[in-house]
Amino acid sequence: MSAPWFSKPLGDGVWAYSLSNQARDAFEPLFVLAGRPLEMAVFTRHQSAGRLHCEVTAYFSPAAATVAHVLDARPCGAPSRGNLDLLAGDPACWPVIFPDGE
Repeated sequence: MSAPWFSKPLGDGVWAYSLSNQARDAFEPLFVLAGRPLEMAVFTRHQSAGRLHCEVTAYFSPAAATVAHVLDARPCGAPSRGNLDLLAGDPACWPVIFPDGE
């Protein structure tokens, strides 16, 4: 069984922007201390589901579990790669974290 991913709803509009910055700020020093591993990243996904404003969710890779815990994120399954944006981490992380392109 693989280690869990974590997710945290960031809300919409101003809330999502503010909480995205909070997640990035919490991530960066821990990322540097860990030696900038490719497996450690935070992603976001914007979902509208027919609503006027989109909801933003942050997804923390298993290697970013410490950051997820600091931000009270909850365990979840691995997200599909589609429509994810890299919020924090090394841009070269994609093939390491999503080796099947999913």
